[in-house]
Order: sequence, then C-alpha cells, then structure tokens
Amino acid sequence: MNRAKPLELDSLDRAIINALQGGFPISAHPYADVAKDLGLEEQDLIDRLRRLLDDGALSRFGPMYHAERLGGGLTLAAMKLPDEAFERVNAIVNGFEEVAHNYARDHELNMWFVLATETPERIAEVINEIETATGHTVYNMPKSHEFYVGLRLEL
Repeated sequence: MNRAKPLELDSLDRAIINALQGGFPISAHPYADVAKDLGLEEQDLIDRLRRLLDDGALSRFGPMYHAERLGGGLTLAAMKLPDEAFERVNAIVNGFEEVAHNYARDHELNMWFVLATETPERIAEVINEIETATGHTVYNMPKSHEFYVGLRLEL
C-alpha cells in the first residue's frame, strides 16, 4: 500500500534531516548553530525546513515531549479503513492537534497513529471525537511497557 508520492530530497535535504535526528542545540541561536555545522546560512536552513514541511517530506519539526511524565496521556491507535475512505479519513485524523504521528500500513488495520494529550482522560475524548468525525472505529492500544530503541533513519 503506497499512498505517498515519492520524496525528492537533494543531498543537503538529507544532510539536514540526518543531522537533526540526533537533537537540536539548546543555545541562543540554535538554527544558526546547526546551519554553521552544515555549511549554510541560518535563513537557508529555516527556508529548507519550511519547504520540507510544506512538501510533506517532514510531518513535523519540533521537540518530542514525554507526555506521561508531564501529566498527559499517550497511546497508539489504529483504524481499519476501506481504500476509498483512506485519504478523507487521513485528512480528518491529521487535523487533530493531538495526533503526533500517522502511518499507513499494509495490514487489516491500515492506519496507525499516536495520540498525545494534556491529560490521560483526554485520550478517550479524542478517540470519540475522531470516531464521530470519521464514522470509523478507532482501536486504542495503550502501552503496557516502554522500550527505548533510539531509532534513526539515515537518508
């Protein structure tokens, strides 16, 4: 199931993505610091990040918070969607600010996404809102154990 158009990234796009997977500096001028390491001007880095976001090469760019440690809720959810409804439902699901990641899968449950909420109780509320907005069931799969795998996807 390949729903996404192929991404066209040049070597500098790849270098930016690879460099930023390892973290973002905490400094007075973090974009300038990263740009310098990559041999760019600060504005060039910012422009490229904006383009990567606008083109969909990046789904988000920002900090990753541990929602549960901050008093929030976090869960993995999935949906079983007919192919003809996938894009419509995808747009609705991605419209929820609580959706951190959304992936198409070649599986009976073909849409998987992560919900991160300000309170644990909000998880059930958002799931209900998504079901109401889409007309499809959301399967909630809260974690029972946490594993850190340190995933990096070198491009």
